[in-house]
Amino acid sequence: MIRWAIFIGVFLLIDFYAFQAVKTAFRSRGVNAVYIIVSVVVLGNFIYQLQTMDRGSGLSTKINLAIGLFLTLYIPKIVIMVMMFGEDIIRLPQACYKYFAEGTAAEGNYLPSRRAFISQIALGLAAIPFASFLYGIVKGKYNFKVLKYSLYFEDLPEAFDGFKITQISDIHSGSFDNKEKIEYAVDLINEQASNVILFTGDMVNNTAKEMIPWKDTFKQLKAKDGMFSIFGNHDYGDYMRWNSEDDKKQNLEDLKNIQKDLGFNLLLNESRFIERNNQRIAIIGVENWGRGFKQKGDLKKAAIDIDKNDFKILLSHDPTHWQERVIDDDYHYHLTLSGHTHGMQFGIEIPGFIKWSPVKWRYKYWAGIYKEKGQYINVNRGLGYLAFPGRVGIWPEITVIELKKGSNSV
Repeated sequence: MIRWAIFIGVFLLIDFYAFQAVKTAFRSRGVNAVYIIVSVVVLGNFIYQLQTMDRGSGLSTKINLAIGLFLTLYIPKIVIMVMMFGEDIIRLPQACYKYFAEGTAAEGNYLPSRRAFISQIALGLAAIPFASFLYGIVKGKYNFKVLKYSLYFEDLPEAFDGFKITQISDIHSGSFDNKEKIEYAVDLINEQASNVILFTGDMVNNTAKEMIPWKDTFKQLKAKDGMFSIFGNHDYGDYMRWNSEDDKKQNLEDLKNIQKDLGFNLLLNESRFIERNNQRIAIIGVENWGRGFKQKGDLKKAAIDIDKNDFKILLSHDPTHWQERVIDDDYHYHLTLSGHTHGMQFGIEIPGFIKWSPVKWRYKYWAGIYKEKGQYINVNRGLGYLAFPGRVGIWPEITVIELKKGSNSV
């Protein structure tokens, strides 16, 4: 109750400042009434949904929507608060000076009323995140992007020069709400006509049954040389309450069977080879290993059948595994494919100019291609979404990587 009281107090303070801007800019009782009603409904629904959430079923569509509306309304209000509070900081010393240097409070109001244009500027700035978050919920979450890369390796077997990989990650099927859009995404993946499709974890939010309505859609995925997958941290069912440990174990088995039904070769600290003209490349998959998350990934076990000189593609859900275990491993892992970060589903990306998201403060490698010590990692931004039911600036991603023999990466 104390935590909720503090939480409500903070957001009432934000609302107070935002309301001052609205009241000053519009000078309309009707607008004031709408502001109050919408604020009470959105904040109240957010608190209600979190308080009544069934810990045995995890995040629902209603909870996702409550989170989305809350962020859409209150992120802009924070922008307004910063502007209005900044004006207070400037005005207060001026008022104190006038009070003590020029007269008493009885002689006049030395804290002048908030200037209308400051309120208008604050509202104008707040409209940018408001419109962005609204777009992210309505359109952005299904604004699928195909990102293509060519990576060059001097020791790539000749037979695999031009070998194409499609990587998808973080499906989070429990959040989906539009079958037509997901069918479009699957068609887009198949259009890439890659040799393999590699899925790097988080098929569901919490339970295997979340994937059942989408099985027929994802069964349409196909690749010439097969499809391989791993588990992400959400696939283990760790973020909800189970009636028993047996139920949790059965859920994991159900998800394994679903992945098999979809045509994925699930790698749980295992490896497979793809062969051409008596040459081969290794596909290695580890279970989840992440800083601050489940650490079941066993790189040594996964590579037990791999020769040190094999060309290796590693599937590892969390990029912190690459950072802390893979880069300095005795085996040279040519290409690692990860996901997990979602790019926080929020940021600014202008190719060739800027790539920024608050998630960079948590993850060193958070989106796209990175190279360290002659090894590459691609951190996929994810196909789905979680909690916030949208994406702003960081769009859902399908990655296509072409392996080339040579020394000049493009």
